Amino acid sequence: MYETKSQKPIPSFIFAKRLILHLFIALGMLTLSLGIGIAGYCTFEQLSLIDAFLNSAMLLGGMGPVNPPITSGGKFFAGLYALYAGLVFIVTAALIFTPIAHRILHKFHWNV
Repeated sequence: MYETKSQKPIPSFIFAKRLILHLFIALGMLTLSLGIGIAGYCTFEQLSLIDAFLNSAMLLGGMGPVNPPITSGGKFFAGLYALYAGLVFIVTAALIFTPIAHRILHKFHWNV
């Protein structure tokens, strides 16, 4: 997907398209993850949609849940979702910053 060290850096407009693609992939991943969290909190904890959204968004943002789980199923789901949300946070950050870091390193190492 990326150019090698021996290739010339891509033009700015192609880099912008690459960055937008990565942003859309990250947005899709966050949307899917938010949907999973909302469905889980509605199912296991019987939270309203807005409360389930808030809990899911807070976990995906790295803050933690607002409503502590009450049921055993809810506690199990919340634990697994918290682990998953931590990974999604890291992967999303990597998806967004990888093209930028690659571009900087590529320009730094490119022999003109």
